[in-house]
Amino acid sequence: MAGKITEITTLGEKRGKRLVAYLQDARGDEIELVWFQGINWIQKTLHIGQQYLVFGKLSFFMNKPQIAHPEVEVLSVEKPSGKSFLEPVYSSTEKLKAKGLNGRAMSKFTYALLQLISEKDLPENLPPALIKQYKFISRFEAYRHIHFPASEQHYLHALRRLKFEEFFFAQLRLGLIKSARHRFSKGQVFDKVGHLFNTFYTNHLPFELTGAQKRVLKEIRKDTGSGKQMNRLLQGDVGSGKTIVALMLMLLAADNGFQSVLMAPTEILAQQHYNSISAMLKDMPVCVKLLTGSSKAKERKEILKLCEEGTLQMLIGTHAVIEDKVVFKNLGFAVVDEQHKFGVAQRAQLWKKNSIPPHVLVMTATPIPRTLALTAYGDLDYSVLDELPPGRQPINTVHRFENRRPQMMDFIKEQIALGRQAYIIYPLIEESSKMDYENLMKGYEEVKSFFPEPKYWISMVHGRMDAAQKETNMQRFVQKETQIMVSTTVIEVGVNVPNATVMVIESAEKFGLSQMHQLRGRVGRGADKSFCILLTGPKVSKDARERLNIMEATNDGFKIAEKDLEIRGPGDIEGTQQSGMLNFRLASIVQDKAILEAAREAAENILEGDPDMNMAENLPVKNYLHQQKGKTVWSKIS
Repeated sequence: MAGKITEITTLGEKRGKRLVAYLQDARGDEIELVWFQGINWIQKTLHIGQQYLVFGKLSFFMNKPQIAHPEVEVLSVEKPSGKSFLEPVYSSTEKLKAKGLNGRAMSKFTYALLQLISEKDLPENLPPALIKQYKFISRFEAYRHIHFPASEQHYLHALRRLKFEEFFFAQLRLGLIKSARHRFSKGQVFDKVGHLFNTFYTNHLPFELTGAQKRVLKEIRKDTGSGKQMNRLLQGDVGSGKTIVALMLMLLAADNGFQSVLMAPTEILAQQHYNSISAMLKDMPVCVKLLTGSSKAKERKEILKLCEEGTLQMLIGTHAVIEDKVVFKNLGFAVVDEQHKFGVAQRAQLWKKNSIPPHVLVMTATPIPRTLALTAYGDLDYSVLDELPPGRQPINTVHRFENRRPQMMDFIKEQIALGRQAYIIYPLIEESSKMDYENLMKGYEEVKSFFPEPKYWISMVHGRMDAAQKETNMQRFVQKETQIMVSTTVIEVGVNVPNATVMVIESAEKFGLSQMHQLRGRVGRGADKSFCILLTGPKVSKDARERLNIMEATNDGFKIAEKDLEIRGPGDIEGTQQSGMLNFRLASIVQDKAILEAAREAAENILEGDPDMNMAENLPVKNYLHQQKGKTVWSKIS
């Protein structure tokens, strides 16, 4: 708002003291300006009758318009020479504002600084050919116009150039990490497909491999036979068959005289991997053991001995497998399941388990949008299982309000009468574990009222249970001793009960898209038609309604992941917070997909033609990277 100050007054005393000024515009409308801090300094800068330009958040106090702690600038008839009418907005803090360093003051400092530098102070950091190809303005001009554009068009040109830079150098850094590994990182050589792999493939494979599984196996066999250390991300939707791929590669390692390890984030998931892999290998001469925090001392001692001797070919477990006491004779292959549940440092521990680092396969059942994969995991080679095994039926997903609960319970009874089982899941709110527990127990009692014993039996699993009790209750459900599993989201990853055909998600409006999709993936694992019921209260927000609609519309995890990224943004996607690759100042992997793809292609072309960037046209890029070394934190995903 523009106008003149008509009155300045100080009200209140001591801690309640405040400065109030009244600004009147050309039409005679008046607004109250109020300051609670920095009063003495601000009082000296304001003058009655002077014209000012005022910025701030408008509110109403006693039905009068008011701006608290506004940014104020003297309004002159002529703008300063070369300065734009498009004004930059700079963030500040209350402490800085109290010292007079608000956004307007920072704008003046920035403008003054830009007058002191020239083109030579901001040399080019992109190859001339790229600048010509994309018609970029110079780097110096981009910095000038991003702060003080001569027009909106100048601002957009600057924004485009600087967004490209951010993506380009992020992709270049990731590409250099990957390139260095491909060129210099020595790895174990799996040069033969032997008896164990062939026997399993011919006689024990539980189902025909999909085309996607065959493609991924071929990609990884090529990696592991190259003599270079493999570091590959395998992502696939729930039920796409990642575990079979991992098992066959562990058999490939064993055929070549190497040990393997599979690390899972929870004891439940580690136990499940062990049970399924042991069952598939029961008629084969392969030594497989399970190591978790619950392993008994005698059992642990035996496992450590077998591991060090080399007799143990496959070790499956939780983070217990990376403890210093676990020593392998010849570890050649490591699988990290649900990799985002582990920190980078935990995964890096696997590298130290052999003088020549093992090949590493990190797996996730949470589909990752392409743009996120290119930024957060761009230093990894990348494989996708985008087919489901034959016989899998799409899960029928519906949204129901709380008032339909009796009909829903009747439907579950019908499914149980057919010999099926059901999950009923309650939300987990980390800030309030006590409330979670109370809600779960209340829900458990309500479920019991619909399904009384001894006609029905119910298992319950929650975070307060010790590991042994959780495992007992899970196993009762797996063995069909109970028909219903009431749980918090501890069962969301990996639990495999083919006989379960109903997934009820209570208070579904409180769940994110990816989490609902993961939970839905616990059913539909057998040949029978399966159902997911999203139960909510009568009032559902617009955002929650959008999530529920998406869940009803598609079973495709990759489409859901893309929508999740659009809705929440990359900073809230699980596992990405640890990655410095997403700390962009201007660019957005959601809004700027086209710029990201162009920047990635440009970075790949440079590294392919000049991996050390020694050619004259690439020296600006190399020099800039050298100058920036150590200034930015870039995560290396191991």
